[in-house]
Amino acid sequence: METIIGAGGPEGSAAAADAVKDGTQETFAKDVIEASMKTPVIVDFWAPWCGPCKQLGPVLEKAVRDTRGAVRMVKVNVDENQAIAQQLRVQSIPAVYAFFQGQPIDGFVGAQQESQIKSFVERLAQEAGGDQGDSPIEQALAQAEAALEDGQHGPASAIFGQILQHEPDNARALSGSIRCRLGADDVEGARELLDALTPELAASPEIASAAAAVELAEQSMEVGEITELARKVEQDENDHQSRYDLALALQGAGKSEDAADALLEIVRRNRAWNDEAARKQLVKFFDAWGQTDPLTQDVRGRLSSILFS
Repeated sequence: METIIGAGGPEGSAAAADAVKDGTQETFAKDVIEASMKTPVIVDFWAPWCGPCKQLGPVLEKAVRDTRGAVRMVKVNVDENQAIAQQLRVQSIPAVYAFFQGQPIDGFVGAQQESQIKSFVERLAQEAGGDQGDSPIEQALAQAEAALEDGQHGPASAIFGQILQHEPDNARALSGSIRCRLGADDVEGARELLDALTPELAASPEIASAAAAVELAEQSMEVGEITELARKVEQDENDHQSRYDLALALQGAGKSEDAADALLEIVRRNRAWNDEAARKQLVKFFDAWGQTDPLTQDVRGRLSSILFS
């Protein structure tokens, strides 16, 4: 396998030279989320002990540098940055996520052939040119997602359905369809759609986020009423189980900020309670809300302040 020294030497562009960098939890928002607003960013989750990572990394770096700055790459050591890996539901490595305009748009897990890696990176470079926004499918996706955001679940579901007739494996449309079911309080229907997906589709970042939302909806159905749970917490501020259940109930009722406040309070009072259940549940919230959602960014910052204070 080819060893990478650096693309182009003196004649290489500065953009290509700076295209690959190491990332951390603290720099993730700037190096990935913010940077991807203009240029696709590939995130390579790896570890020093991972053999396939050592094979994939150099090939991926070369493909990125060959784009001369059209695509960038951030390498994240999961041993040193476990929190961000957990937030993105990285369960095995190497894991590669591609971000563009602040959103995860593609990815894969495990070692790949050099030709597949090259095609993956070249496709991202083409998307950076902006042509993807002019396609009918992209326009329809944007329309459907806007309708979903506005709570128009019926129209959004219809548009997602039309997209899936043309592209049955479109992860964004499948994710949107699942979220439409949740928005219509059809949790069982959302679960059926999710369970029918292939393992490859289920592993995509868009579907993983929708899956987290389904899990949260199912959890919220198993806890008590908000009023009763709030009464228990008022009577005993250290009743962490009731506060935890209250957070799930609030999330199920669409009161995400209040739900996050409840879990943060548990972390503040006793971060180790029930094997760090509150912190882990917040990570699931982040998955369901989306890593670039303003609430995710705010709550993640508040969580870090508590954990590292």
